[in-house]
Amino acid sequence: MDFLLNAEQNALQETARRFAKKELPTHAKIIEKNNVPPSLELRKRFAEMGFMGINLPTAYGGAGLNHFEAVLVLEELAKISVAVAFPVFEASFGPALAIAHFAPEALRQRILPKVCSGEMVVAVSMSEPQAGTALTDLKTTGKKNGNKIILNGNKRWCSGGGHADAYVVYCRLSDDPGAKGIGAVLVEKGADGFTFGTPELHMGWRGIASADMYFDNVEVPVENIIVPAGGFKQLMEAFDLERCGNTTMSLACGQSAFEYTLDYVQEREQFGKPIIEFQAVQLQIAQMKMKLDASRLLLYRAVNNAEQKLPSIADSSIAKCYANEIAREVSGAAVQLLGGYGYSKSYPIEQKMRDAWGWGIAGGSIDIQKINIAAALVDKRFNQRG
Repeated sequence: MDFLLNAEQNALQETARRFAKKELPTHAKIIEKNNVPPSLELRKRFAEMGFMGINLPTAYGGAGLNHFEAVLVLEELAKISVAVAFPVFEASFGPALAIAHFAPEALRQRILPKVCSGEMVVAVSMSEPQAGTALTDLKTTGKKNGNKIILNGNKRWCSGGGHADAYVVYCRLSDDPGAKGIGAVLVEKGADGFTFGTPELHMGWRGIASADMYFDNVEVPVENIIVPAGGFKQLMEAFDLERCGNTTMSLACGQSAFEYTLDYVQEREQFGKPIIEFQAVQLQIAQMKMKLDASRLLLYRAVNNAEQKLPSIADSSIAKCYANEIAREVSGAAVQLLGGYGYSKSYPIEQKMRDAWGWGIAGGSIDIQKINIAAALVDKRFNQRG
């Protein structure tokens, strides 16, 4: 088992790191201050660098690389800010992958090149007011009427809600109960009857839009069906890859907080010497490093085992769950080690902690990942309704 990057991967990672440090900090500050998503200009710059859809096929404008190489790039971008990196996350680990794997060829050709060029943002819309973790309770319906699908319902907690140009909407495409009736359709912004609620204001994730979504007899062509009724399992297989993107974003929060803190403890002096000379600080730094390295190895296992396919629910859930937990721990330790500087908005660490906390909620909570892990160990699905 080789844990070293090859020459091409090292070059890719270094290119992403130099680009991120040189070009992204100014964008990140504007996004955080004004709570606005990354601009079209920045998305097109990502596309010029080959970062948008880096693991999508070249036939659709992607770079044709694998999930592991997409992880290398995303971590470097997200170390500057998870919000500034969010377009790359969505294009490489989010709804674009569901379209690439499962949508009809005509829909792939129409949507994915626009995603890879930065022209189009696509978000995934799953949760509803009464269907979050219990996703199979969703009530949004898509009824076929001739060559149209008529959508009615309400969605909540959609990252990109109100900002994205199109949405992969999970809905009931048949009257079959539970998962059997669920599929997904692509709904483009501006469709008649498709409206948004008041933008959400979160503890962190400034610059990542979110708003309720309302469907009132929204018509979309049947050609926009990504997965028909009965395809819920396929959708969740694609979501296992999204969990690896979530893992990478968590890891980036923790890693960037650690790197800032490691420099700080070598420069900050108390009692006449740098605080790294105190054993209590040394122990904290060592623990932070161990957690981050363990998290990165779990992530690399998940994406490498998948190669060009989709990762297993076990590998992706273990990676996500651990990264979500340690990102909170590491960023929290960073705030403590920096003291007043960690708690001040004039310095970057408090933002890292706020952003880190959100990833353990989004994409399936920490506790639900642990249930997924246990289910995979005994090869069964636990009945939460019993």
